[in-house]
Amino acid sequence: AVPSTIHCDHLIQAHEGADKDMATANKKNKEVYDFLASAGRKFGLGFWKPGSGIIHQIVLENYAFPGGLMIGTDSHTVNAGGLGMVAVGVGGADAVDVMANMPWEVKAPKYIGVHLTGTLNPWVSGKDVILKVAGILTVKGGTGAIVEYHGPGVQSLSCTGMGTICNMGAEIGATTSIFPFNNRMAEYLRATNRADIAAAAEANMDLLTPDAG
Repeated sequence: AVPSTIHCDHLIQAHEGADKDMATANKKNKEVYDFLASAGRKFGLGFWKPGSGIIHQIVLENYAFPGGLMIGTDSHTVNAGGLGMVAVGVGGADAVDVMANMPWEVKAPKYIGVHLTGTLNPWVSGKDVILKVAGILTVKGGTGAIVEYHGPGVQSLSCTGMGTICNMGAEIGATTSIFPFNNRMAEYLRATNRADIAAAAEANMDLLTPDAG
């Protein structure tokens, strides 16, 4: 079967502060957490216990890598595109097929290329980039498409900034979004103790960046 993990931090509600909110969630959702943990043990699934962090960061800091493919049942799975990964959020039935090592079927997506030039001005972030794209494509302009960002402007974005852009690609209906591998990704991989992956990606740069033309 395909390696899989369970995440549950979306059940934690921010209200009074981290410590109190964590205690409240553990009490309120104990039955759910216990069930998920026991299911994980029974079927050999990883379980990120309450307080581990929201899935956006867990994915980017632990699982995403250039050139990979990941399927998740959270719409924010696409965050991994910020590390050059094709990551798609799917429904439960599709996820079950993948977990059971069955073929994952998807309609061949269209491609939308976004050419970035220049550099970001002070006080401008990756969120402003995707808001501009959303303004052009509208909330359904990316439906059934993979949005591929490219061009010299990519170098001015941080890895987490690229992740933010990909994460918000769900707001335009995109199947997923992706950036080409670059030095900002390599820096992030090394900062998160994955220097070996950074080195492997650098050695295969031609496979992880757009073709000329």
